[in-house]
Amino acid sequence: MARSSRSSIARHSMAEQEPSVRITNFDEVALGYDLTTAVEEAQRCLQCRHSPCVSGCPVGVRIPEFIKALREGDMWDAVAKLKDKNSLPAVCGRVCPQETQCEEVCVLAKRGEPVAIGRLERFVADWEREHGIRVPPVASSMGKRVAVIGSGPAGLTAAGDLAKLGYDVEVLEALHEPGGVLVYGIPEFRLPKEIVKIEIGYLESLGVKIRTNVVIGRLYNVAELLESYDAVFMGTGAGLPMMMNIAGENLNGVYSANELLTRVNLMKAYQFPEWDTPVRVGARVAVVGAGNVAMDSARSALRLGANEVHIVYRRSREEVPARAEEVHHAEQEGVIFDYLTNPVEILGAEGWVTGMRCIRMSLGEPDASGRRSPVPIEGSEFEMVVDTVVMALGTQPNPLAFSQAPGLERNRRGAVVADSATGRTRLERVWAGGDIVTGSATVISAMGAGRVAAMDMHAYLMGQSRGPWLTAAEPA
Repeated sequence: MARSSRSSIARHSMAEQEPSVRITNFDEVALGYDLTTAVEEAQRCLQCRHSPCVSGCPVGVRIPEFIKALREGDMWDAVAKLKDKNSLPAVCGRVCPQETQCEEVCVLAKRGEPVAIGRLERFVADWEREHGIRVPPVASSMGKRVAVIGSGPAGLTAAGDLAKLGYDVEVLEALHEPGGVLVYGIPEFRLPKEIVKIEIGYLESLGVKIRTNVVIGRLYNVAELLESYDAVFMGTGAGLPMMMNIAGENLNGVYSANELLTRVNLMKAYQFPEWDTPVRVGARVAVVGAGNVAMDSARSALRLGANEVHIVYRRSREEVPARAEEVHHAEQEGVIFDYLTNPVEILGAEGWVTGMRCIRMSLGEPDASGRRSPVPIEGSEFEMVVDTVVMALGTQPNPLAFSQAPGLERNRRGAVVADSATGRTRLERVWAGGDIVTGSATVISAMGAGRVAAMDMHAYLMGQSRGPWLTAAEPA
């Protein structure tokens, strides 16, 4: 098929549950491509020689190659090409923001819609799962031990890459289930837990050992790990929620998004009373914030039985940081968006939330990030009647993991200082990556950091790169 013919083919949509149906369940919203649709979408790829999509992928997936194999019907080759760089393709195909990464730089995007790379990635990964996952050969044992702290996307990626190279890798996870934010932070309707479990099982088949209920800073500290392991990778994420520090935040009925989503996802509150983890949301819910976590919280609240759910955001629609797809789904499901609105106090009676006092905002000059700063409008305060308030304002690293780690520097936001090109911290033989370094970011960016660190750890442990380590004079 000629390049011009391929570029004229419209991007294929993906089937979804109807909004009126899906708000009554926690089943996956997006239903994926069938084989015919996947092959037709793959036909749109121009197979560009310079492959801009690959450079747009944080883990460097061989995108044109796996798409070519798919459209030629060689599915096992498509799997091999895809998983050569990505050990969690079924996860990435569902939650990675391809629209701002690989798809954004697709040549077709210049004059139309890009190839649906994420949907094809999901299709290939799901096809492999249905036909039996094959374990690739791994290198002979290096005789070296590596500890990976945290089993989120950064830690799992680093662990998988190192295991393939022949390292004895042990992942230490604080919670009772591995997966980090993939299991406690992303709702079932976006990322089924069975998918995460299967992807983790694949890593275990490579030789990765996972120990749960291991809290670093309590059971062990970093200094003790360095006595038993040749290298340590810190991928504990950013699980400490941020609050507004306004009056009323201690009332019953106020959740951090982390608590709400952990109860719903990891503790299966949506299956109450089968699972003894109730969540009281009441009839009216306000979610403060407009990132992906806020959308997940709002959409979960609807499914838990709330009659009315509001997203309360101090900026305008144009500044919303959540993925466009997640905002679209939330709007379809009936979530109400209160833009240019900011809470100033949470109201209550007898210890329980009864409402929220808010103020209208206008947009002033751009802040340090380039977004226009919200400015309160004097005299515009009003009260909103709600039963539950969810704070989805971002997170920061939990300081517990840094106990007894002399030389491990953190910045003013509590994040570990590490070199973005290598993952090296200021403490020799300790690497870090993902949200513990950047603060709340995407799954795929955390995976990219895990891959970068794994490659540098390998070079260091093989004696191919012994320095330099970060010093106080170097930039974070």
